Formats: sequence, structure tokens, C-alpha cells
Amino acid sequence: MSTTFNVRFWEIQKKAKRRRPYGVRWVTDTQEHSEWFANKAQANSRRSELMRAARTGEPFEVRSGLPLSEVKRRDSLSFLEFAQSYMDMKWPAAAATSRAGIVDGLSSAGAAFVKDGPGRPSVRELRRVLSWYLLPPPARAAEVPEQDAEIVSWLVRNSRPLYELTETPVIRDVLDALTVKLDGSPVSEKLYRRKRSALYNLLSYAVERELIPDNPIVRVKHSVAKGVDQVDPGVVAKPRQVRELLTALTYVGERDPDRGRRLVAFFATIYYAGARPGEVMGLRDTDCTLPDDGRWGELVLGETRPAAGKRWTDSGEAHDQRGLKHRSPKERRHVPIPPALVAILRRHIDTYGTSEDGRLFRSPRGAAVQSSTYGRVWQEARLYALTDAQRRSMLAAVPYDLRHACVSLWLNSGLPATEVAARAGHSVDVLLKVYAKCIDGQRERMNSLIETALEDH
Repeated sequence: MSTTFNVRFWEIQKKAKRRRPYGVRWVTDTQEHSEWFANKAQANSRRSELMRAARTGEPFEVRSGLPLSEVKRRDSLSFLEFAQSYMDMKWPAAAATSRAGIVDGLSSAGAAFVKDGPGRPSVRELRRVLSWYLLPPPARAAEVPEQDAEIVSWLVRNSRPLYELTETPVIRDVLDALTVKLDGSPVSEKLYRRKRSALYNLLSYAVERELIPDNPIVRVKHSVAKGVDQVDPGVVAKPRQVRELLTALTYVGERDPDRGRRLVAFFATIYYAGARPGEVMGLRDTDCTLPDDGRWGELVLGETRPAAGKRWTDSGEAHDQRGLKHRSPKERRHVPIPPALVAILRRHIDTYGTSEDGRLFRSPRGAAVQSSTYGRVWQEARLYALTDAQRRSMLAAVPYDLRHACVSLWLNSGLPATEVAARAGHSVDVLLKVYAKCIDGQRERMNSLIETALEDH
């Protein structure tokens, strides 16, 4: 593309015999251009627009005579076309849960950034076809069901040009669309940040490809009501309550007595080792040091199998297979475990064995245990172990709360934050922020230390 800053304009010309008699004429280098309008006001407006672009130092394309921004807008890929190319680039290296998050964010943006007019599908319908058929690369080759084919066709025709997102009012409207759920209620701050991040990264890639001049999101002050990314103390179970919940698991399953029993060690590992459920799912016998003399053991965590859904994994299985969260692929985390967990794991291996690849936790058929399955088992255990009031509360409401209970216990036992962070796989900053409300019982001890220091000096 040949561009120039050498642009000259002539006065408005009138040719009475033309259907549009008022002409705007200008020259880029030595090439003449003209546009004709029905009235003089339109012609003056267009001439002023072109002259303003020249005065601000914008280059003009020699061949078309248009400012470069207009050329890019005219030739711009649609949002959908560019989002698909972006997903092609991101998909291979992204974790399954990241894929799902990116598609969710871009589906929300893409459903809002369409042309208006008759026959426009609902936002719910547009989001659905974007997330199911148009954005995930593996899904695009699949046949679209008849009831969705018309929606897909409409969206392909009416996705707006990507370049229009560089206009501040437009990007603000799209960001507004990210703040609401399908039912019109506001999304959480965490979900909004995730969706905004997906759109921000898409537009940064467009800047990298030189399709837009800058990332328009940085020009817009936009936010939602701030949430609190902190663990609520109400979810944290005491050690006695956890022991009762683990015992209650052995009563789950009238028709299949092993339904709850084979998951006792799974939940116990989340609690006693402070591990994430996905990390426990990837645990192998070779990762475990389990002495038989009542001493402490150790787990070496290096693989996580988060539940992501079959749509997002390369294997087609519901669980992805990745390294530790926010760590390099080969990094390992060594976690000492108390004798209580050592005994539970030894008993589990003796009773249920391991899979062919050494994994400790699997379904009776050898597959990874679905999060929906162990979630239902956990809810049944709560029915046995907790009072009516506790069951209605947030106490240990989901299996992940066992990890919160463990980390809170470590902190309140007086372990240094650096040691707790290392065991839990957090940075110290994140640890203290997330668990700030769960650190209690320390004030009197701290006051005593200060008093002692004051007396000594």
C-alpha cells in the first residue's frame, strides 16, 4: 500500500447536470480524486472531514485517496473473522480451562458487537452459537443443527468490522455488555475481569497485526463493583468437623457401599495436604512417600487434572492434563503430610490399588472421577455429618473448601507465611490477601510479643 502526506484540496465544485451536483475534489501526490453529493452541506462536511485527517498528520492512500484509517475500516476483517483467527493462534498452547474462559469472553463481546436490524437473534442465541460452533477451532468443522444454522448465517453476515472497535463509544458499549449476565443481573468482578482480559488480549493481537492503531480499552475508564477475592471464614470447617465429614463418606451409597469410601482418601488429601482437587486427581503412587511407622510422609505434586469439559481438551476427556497452576511444566511442589493422611492413603492403595499409570484416584472403570460425581458424594456426606443449620450454611459447602480449611489451619497454627505459601502453591502476597479474613486468634499473642519487646527496651 502506497501512502503519502502530500494532499491538496480544491474548492467545492458544482455541476448542475449531475444527479449529485456538488463535488469534493482533492489530490494525493499527483493522483486526482472526487466524491459527489446531493447538496452542498454534505459536500462541505466531507471536505472538512478529509482536511481534518490531513491536518492531524494522517497518511492518505495514494490509489484510493482515502485517509489510512478509512482504508483500514473499509478493508477490516469482521470481529468474528478476526476472533476466529485469534482462537486458531491461541488454542494449541492454551490450557483447557483457559480455552473455555477465552471463548466465554469473546462470545459475550461478539454477541454485542453486531449490526442492528430486523431478524436480529437474541443475545442468548448469539452467545450460544459463538461458543458452540464458531469460536472453538475443533467445532467449526462440525455440522450445525438446523435450528441454529440460520443464527450462524445471520451472525456471519452481521458481525461488525473489527476496526469500528477503535471508536471510544463503541468499545464502551461492548464493555458494558460484559458486565451483565443473560438474565440482566450484574456479573461478579472476577468474571468481568476475565471477560475483559479476553477482549483486551484479542485487541492487543490486532495491534500486533497492525490492523488497528492502538488498544482502545486503555482509553476507557470502565469497571464494575469490586468484589472481594477472599475466603469467607464461614466456609472453613474445624478439624473435628472435617473428621466427621470423612467418616460420613463411608455411609454414602446404599446400593454401592464403595461409592463414598473410595473417595475418603481423595477428600482427605485435599484437606491434609492443602491440595487442589485437580492436583489430587493427578497424584500417582510414585509421588507418595508413605512410611509405615507412624512418621510424617510427603507428596510430590507435579501434575494437575482440572475438570474442564470434553469440548475444551485435546484428548476429548472431561479432565485436562497440565502442570501445576501458574508454574513451569516441570516444576514440582513437595508437601509434608501428617501421619493421619499417610494411614488413609496406605489403606486406600491396599483396598483399591492404582490405575495402570499409577494414579490413586479413579472411577470403578478406571477413568478420572468426574467433578459432578465427587460433588454429589460430598453433598450426601454433609447430610450425615452436619446439623440442619450447618447444612444450610456455607460450611464446607464444596470440596474445595477443604483446601481453605487446611490453609487457614496452617496459618492459625503459627506457620510462617512463606512456608504456608510454599506448601499451598501460592505466592505470599496472594496467600495473605486471599486468607486475610481467616487468620484469627493471633491478636492476643501479638500483643503479648509487643509488650515483652517494650519491657525489654
